[in-house]
Amino acid sequence: MGDHAKVHTKEYILDYADRLITEGRAPSYAVVRFNIRGMSNLNDQLGMELGTQLMCAYIHGLQELIGEDGIVARNGGDVFSALFPKERTDEVMQYLIGVETATEDGSVKRFMSSHAGYYRISDQCQSSKELSEILDEALRIARAHVDNRLYAICDDEVLHKIQESKRIERMFRGAIENEEFMVYYQPKVETKRYRLKGAEALCRWMHEGEMILPFRFIPVYEHNGDIRELDFYMLDHVCRDIRRWLDEGKQVVRTSVNLSREHMGDQRLVERILETIDRHQVPHQYIEIELTETSTEVDYLELKDIVSKLHEAGIHTSVDDFGVGYSSMNLLAELPWNMVKIDKSFVPLGTGDEEDQKKTVMLRSIIAMAHALELECIAEGVETAKQVLLLKENGCYFAQGYYFDRPLPVGDFEERLSVLTEIVAKEGMERAI
Repeated sequence: MGDHAKVHTKEYILDYADRLITEGRAPSYAVVRFNIRGMSNLNDQLGMELGTQLMCAYIHGLQELIGEDGIVARNGGDVFSALFPKERTDEVMQYLIGVETATEDGSVKRFMSSHAGYYRISDQCQSSKELSEILDEALRIARAHVDNRLYAICDDEVLHKIQESKRIERMFRGAIENEEFMVYYQPKVETKRYRLKGAEALCRWMHEGEMILPFRFIPVYEHNGDIRELDFYMLDHVCRDIRRWLDEGKQVVRTSVNLSREHMGDQRLVERILETIDRHQVPHQYIEIELTETSTEVDYLELKDIVSKLHEAGIHTSVDDFGVGYSSMNLLAELPWNMVKIDKSFVPLGTGDEEDQKKTVMLRSIIAMAHALELECIAEGVETAKQVLLLKENGCYFAQGYYFDRPLPVGDFEERLSVLTEIVAKEGMERAI
């Protein structure tokens, strides 16, 4: 089978691609980056030895298919890359979509498939580094199940997206230094008296007069890790605002700040959160940290440690987008949360159709579970009076969404605080009388 029958390193395939680009032969080739689906489950079911045998058999079959004019390389774990003549693209695609695979002795058989991102190399591609970035994006799209498929083929739209991501990455440092990232506050409303009860701090980016919305930059900074610095930038600016409001005598409400799961692994995370809050002398009662659920046991245990330490320090915590990911009873029962944030996908529209009725049943279950565990719950994405009434009928008395307010720049939100301050002062006078 020759040298090409073995699995190469990721460095080898990049060097090989650079040679093809230099020699002008690259446009005759296609590349794919793929990750084998369900490998952790296979290893759990069969044991590491048999799981590895199946993976090797699957990769060996791909090597045989692409022949000596192509190579396969392992990027790490269950992620691989392959470079092969363009005319074999359809065959490679069919193979990675799924094939029956057996161990060498034939004793164990499984259907093996992959998420895969493809790129037919063009003469515009200048380096293996650029090629790798294209494949990273193509595989990311494939993992997101584009059009319910297991694969994605990189086209001009994806290439434009990669170039835009690079531009966004390069702009980060200057945006931080120039304080271009701005805190917008979306009010949280207590619906028994329709009173401002809290706020969520949301990031907006104003660059040279243009508002860059979060969907354009948050995924980029989550991917390259800059989101960690941006999260603390947001926390710092929220604390600055709260300190100023307190000094001005305003009635301040608890404000929630989102922390990305990219912070997992930072052993000083809670310490850094407390340092930031205490540096501005903000009472802990005015800060809430929003964290998303996790899907692995390691992350779960770390999340439990973070929430517990914040709880001990008097910092409120909420589980964000509850029900969207891998929620479990343990997530609520074992962690000392203060608030469950119900994702908008669970909030009925009030149409009364079958799908809406199912949402109502699920909403009631989440609210009942939260109440049984003595947790408050808030619904996000509330847009109509009918939704507000449905929430109240089912025992959820906190809401945020466009029905009440869009995310507001700091000046507009301060007006809401001023109104609240007047209401509270008036109630205090009435009680005194």
